[in-house]
Amino acid sequence: MFDISNRLFKIVAGLLATLVAYLAFQILLGYKMLPQNNIYPEVFSVSGEGKASIAPDVATVDLGIITEGDKVETIIQANTEKMNAVLTDIKALGIAEKDIKTKNYSLQPRYDWTESGTRIARGYTLTQTIEVKIRDFSKIGNALGVASSRGVNNIGDLQFTIDDLEKAKSVAREKAIAQAKAKAQIISQQTGLKLKKITNVYEDTGGYPYPAYDSVSMGSSMKTVAPPTVAPTIQTGEQEITVKVTLSYRTK
Repeated sequence: MFDISNRLFKIVAGLLATLVAYLAFQILLGYKMLPQNNIYPEVFSVSGEGKASIAPDVATVDLGIITEGDKVETIIQANTEKMNAVLTDIKALGIAEKDIKTKNYSLQPRYDWTESGTRIARGYTLTQTIEVKIRDFSKIGNALGVASSRGVNNIGDLQFTIDDLEKAKSVAREKAIAQAKAKAQIISQQTGLKLKKITNVYEDTGGYPYPAYDSVSMGSSMKTVAPPTVAPTIQTGEQEITVKVTLSYRTK
């Protein structure tokens, strides 16, 4: 008599045996493809630091006009006339229009308070501020002078920055990589560790310079000023940029 259950059992057993053999073959093949001397390659990391000193090439300053009065129309007209005169004189110094932008324009009501706590309207205050970038530092004194003479009564801190920061970073980065490679070679010679190739590079984004402030203007964010009789001498100095790099080597 034909035993169907026995026949089915043999078929299932045969399929399982075939599957096990296939999996074993795949595991063996994968093992052979791994590096035989070092299945888990070790990684060695070393760091380097590079510095570059560069003189700032852009000066930035905020020039503001604050106008107070009882009528909005009168305030706007007076403020506009003063600011237009400032803009005309600033551009006449050779400062490009792309380096001048409006940073703030606000009209706010003014109030006084009585002894009883009642609020009384006393007119309006219009504040308009422009940000000016000065690339020719010999024009800084003249720019501040003509601005204040034309009605600017608030001048922000004078900041010195680097327009092309990537250029300085590139110099510092090159020094950092060279230092890291030299350090790796010294350690390799001292320990006998064999370096194969660089597998990863990590750069620390910290250590970049903050804007430098002119000591004459440093203090509050905006200051009331009077027209200067003599243009101030500006000392920009240099700013130092630091780049840290970590190189990871695969060893053999």
